[in-house]
Amino acid sequence: RLDYCNSLYFGLDQTSIRGIAILTLAFLLGFPGNLFVVWSVFCKVKKRSVTCILVLNLAIADAFVLLSAPLFLRFLAGGRGWEFGSAACKLVHYLCSVNMYVSIYLICLMSLDRWLAVTRPFLSQRLRTKRSLLLLLLGVWVLAFVLSLPINLKLNILNKTWNICLPYHGGHMGHKVFQYMFETVMGCIIPFTLINTCYSSVICRLQSAMFQQRAQGSRLILFIILAFAVFWVPYHIVNIIEVSSLSVAGELQGSASTRKAARTARPNVTAFAFFSSAVNPILYVFAGSSHIRKAGLSFMGKLFEATNSESRSTSTFMRSRILFLLINCHVFAV
Repeated sequence: RLDYCNSLYFGLDQTSIRGIAILTLAFLLGFPGNLFVVWSVFCKVKKRSVTCILVLNLAIADAFVLLSAPLFLRFLAGGRGWEFGSAACKLVHYLCSVNMYVSIYLICLMSLDRWLAVTRPFLSQRLRTKRSLLLLLLGVWVLAFVLSLPINLKLNILNKTWNICLPYHGGHMGHKVFQYMFETVMGCIIPFTLINTCYSSVICRLQSAMFQQRAQGSRLILFIILAFAVFWVPYHIVNIIEVSSLSVAGELQGSASTRKAARTARPNVTAFAFFSSAVNPILYVFAGSSHIRKAGLSFMGKLFEATNSESRSTSTFMRSRILFLLINCHVFAV
């Protein structure tokens, strides 16, 4: 997604056809799908949980990035290169980068919220205020805009004859190494470490507490995490492979075949990552399928309302268990 034009430049004929197919499918499924999520949250959900608000922000971010699909479709199908100028080139790539960071850090907030509800229920109850949530959301969006600045600094219309919109590093391979490693560390390694830590703790705590309630909201979050990982981890793997074949001075550290393989794979994994913005509404349809027959078009609202009741019941269960243990400890001490 971040290097989409660069990716499409290599192997233009075959990749153009594949890119048109993926972009068209992503836009037709994802844009109306994410708008339906936004409509469901605003019009069909009476009590919005933290998870519901985070899903709303995720849908807004995905809908905005999918608006860039028609521009790329024109670039691929028009045969005249990038026709929208350098400013539009910088803007659409910048928004794609913002979307990547917003998505993964919203998922981090979902995981932290679940972790607090299970392991720190009293603290979770105090922190679950509108003010705290708005401040956290503002922090995520500001962080995403700041982290996306490096990609915007290196974007340009590289070739005026072909009008190719792609990151231009010149002869400075250090810039390329920094960009790819920065994306992978800040957009994959750090957030997924946090997510894995939170959910490992949650699973252990719930198993030890023998909490058997159906965790529909937890499964929904896990589906979102898995979908993001499936679509984005290959992109970051290619980043690591390509960086490992280069030094800051631009000399080969690995074999030429390794670098060639990474460059060949980049168009496919980048297009694959772009499709991640369209997949979440599809996940919500499957997750809320049990509500479709009864609720009709309101089924997604019922799904998101279930996350609110689950969060309350989980937190209440853990608080009651802690109080029970404290009372027993006091009785034994007496």
